[in-house]
Amino acid sequence: MNIMDFNVKKLAADAGTFLSRAVQFTEEKLGQAEKTELDAHLENLLSKAECTKMWTEKIMKQTEVLLQPNPNARIEEFVYEKLDRKAPSRINNPELLGQYMIDAGTEFGPGTAYGNALIKCGETQKRIGTADRELIQTSALNFLTPLRNFIEGDYKTIAKERKLLQNKRLDLDAAKTRLKKAKAAETRASSEQELRITQSEFDRQAEITRLLLEGISSTHAHHLRCLNDFVEAQMTYYAQCYQYMLDLQKQLGRCFPSNYLCNNNQTSVTSLPSASSNVIGSSAMASTSGLVITSPSNPHDLKECSGSRKARVLYDYDAANSSELSLLADEVITVFSVVGMDSDWLMGERGNQKGKVPITYLELLN
Repeated sequence: MNIMDFNVKKLAADAGTFLSRAVQFTEEKLGQAEKTELDAHLENLLSKAECTKMWTEKIMKQTEVLLQPNPNARIEEFVYEKLDRKAPSRINNPELLGQYMIDAGTEFGPGTAYGNALIKCGETQKRIGTADRELIQTSALNFLTPLRNFIEGDYKTIAKERKLLQNKRLDLDAAKTRLKKAKAAETRASSEQELRITQSEFDRQAEITRLLLEGISSTHAHHLRCLNDFVEAQMTYYAQCYQYMLDLQKQLGRCFPSNYLCNNNQTSVTSLPSASSNVIGSSAMASTSGLVITSPSNPHDLKECSGSRKARVLYDYDAANSSELSLLADEVITVFSVVGMDSDWLMGERGNQKGKVPITYLELLN
């Protein structure tokens, strides 16, 4: 037998198998043939795998949207990834805003209050842009890549073996149907032999599929570790951004009179959390709208209180002039309000020393 004859016979056999499966599938859909049901455990594993795939895809896609809101940029990154080429580095939105602010401040004059403030704000925006870039890179490596590897690797293998299991099941049920229809002894013996073979192949494929599906639990454990890495990356990013803005506000507060920085006497930054809290507690949970970061009490409430209270110092602070009081982290001082004082400051006392202290550096004690 030459190779061509072998290939022709193989194609004929494959065509016959395909036709047999198609007939069996159609008759099952029409209710004219019996169907071998998978055991409950295997069905549960298949359902868990499908659910994992669906939610992994949704989480992955929405994370990509979160990290890169521009759809055109996402498409471009996808194309470069498929071409196995590195996408060109482009300036991001915070960096672009920062550059515009710096250019405007330079043109208005660094010696003017507004020009100087624009330059300082621009520099901070560029630092935020750098932190944003680091968040995207870290999240892509430690979170998105493992999720994508599951969808494009492990799940594709599961889907392939599941398809093979479906074909083996159709072969088995087709053999059962032929056995039922066999009347002659010789035909019946041949059908019984075929049934034993297809049953063995089905059982073997079911075991292979089951072993692959049981690996989904390990996938969940791996994705949990990746999720923790993603949370830590976000935690670091928001903590950096908050610290950058806090430093910026301190710079503006030292360089310019309070009437330049206040809008209807409303403060824009509130108290920091306890210094002993996790970094996530000091992340950007505050906003310029005056939201309060979780802390034992809000120092701004002291403005409406009479008398003095004890406060713990969260961070070292160097007095900018003789009217302020220098602070050391973790020391406890006495603070009280003074009528007419700027809303971001309190009067602090340490022994016979007295001076203004910034509210954001304090944690009031009960």
